[in-house]
Amino acid sequence: MSRGPSEFIPLPEEAVRTVSGAGGRHAALIEDAFHVLIETPGGGVSLNGDARTRRLARQAIETLAARVAAGLEVTTADVRVAIDQARTGGPATPTAAAGRRGPIAAKTAAQAAYLEALATHELVFGLGPAGTGKTFLAVAHGANLLRSGQVDRLIVTRPAVEAGERLGFLPGDLTEKVDPYMAPVWEALTDILGADALRKRRERGEIEVAPIAFMRGRTLSHAFIIVDEAQNTTRLQMKMVLTRIGEGSRMAVTGDPSQVDLVNPNDSGLAHAVSILEGVEGVAMRRFASADIVRHPLVGRIVKAYDADTLGARRP
Repeated sequence: MSRGPSEFIPLPEEAVRTVSGAGGRHAALIEDAFHVLIETPGGGVSLNGDARTRRLARQAIETLAARVAAGLEVTTADVRVAIDQARTGGPATPTAAAGRRGPIAAKTAAQAAYLEALATHELVFGLGPAGTGKTFLAVAHGANLLRSGQVDRLIVTRPAVEAGERLGFLPGDLTEKVDPYMAPVWEALTDILGADALRKRRERGEIEVAPIAFMRGRTLSHAFIIVDEAQNTTRLQMKMVLTRIGEGSRMAVTGDPSQVDLVNPNDSGLAHAVSILEGVEGVAMRRFASADIVRHPLVGRIVKAYDADTLGARRP
C-alpha cells in the first residue's frame, strides 16, 4: 500500500462514513483494489498513492458518494461494483427504478442498460446467470408501472416444474401449487411493495401468478408480464406466451440459456426466441455475464469456474 503523493476529496460526513464502512471494511476493499491508502481526517477522504491508482480510487469513492446523495443504501456488493466500474470505465450514475424503501438502482452497466430497455421497449429479454438481478429488476419495474397506474395488472408466469408442469401431483389449489416455485418473485414483491400492499393487490387481482400452461387462450391487455425461468419453456410454450401480449401491455422474459432443464435442451423456447427475434422492432436483448452477479462474490467465481469447465468439455 503506497504512501506516495496524496490528495483530499471533500465529502459530506455521511458519505465519509459510507466510504469507510463498518470497521473500515469498505475503505479496505478500495485500498486493496487500487493499492492506495485511505484516511478520513474529517470533512472528506485523503488518498495516498500514485496518480493512476488515486484516479481510479477517486472514481470508486465518487460513485459511492453519489449513491449516498441519492438516498441509496451502500452495501459491500455496491463497493465491489464501484471498484469494477472504476476499472472498466462503467457508468457512475446508473438508471434506477422506484422501490418501497427508495430507489432501486442498477449496480452494473448491464443492469442499467436492462432497466433502460424495460422503459423503452415492449418486449425485453434479460439473459444471463443467476444473481444478476434479471428477475428482481423486472419485478421492480413492473411494480412501479402498477403503482403509477401505467398498467392495470402485474402478471408473473414461469414453468412450474421442468417443462411438463406437473402441478396435478401437488396438493392444494392453483395458488398453493404454484407459490413454492414463485418464492423468489414473492420475496422481490414483498421487498418492493411491502407485505400488506402485496396482499391487497393480490386480493384485487392486480398481481397474478400462473404457470405457463394457464396463459393459453388469454389476451393480456394493459399488463406488465414477466416470463421467468424462460429457458425451461418449450418452443410452443414460448410462442404461445409471447403472443398473449395485448393492447397497452409490455413483457419481460428472463432466463439463463445455459441452464436448460428440459429433457431435450434443443427444444428451449428461450434460445429459439432469441435467435429469431433479435433485431425485431420493439424487442430488446440485454445480456448479463458472471461479472454482473451482485450476490456474494463467491457466486461469481463459481459461475466462472463452471463456464470454464463447460468450455473445456466442448473442446475436442
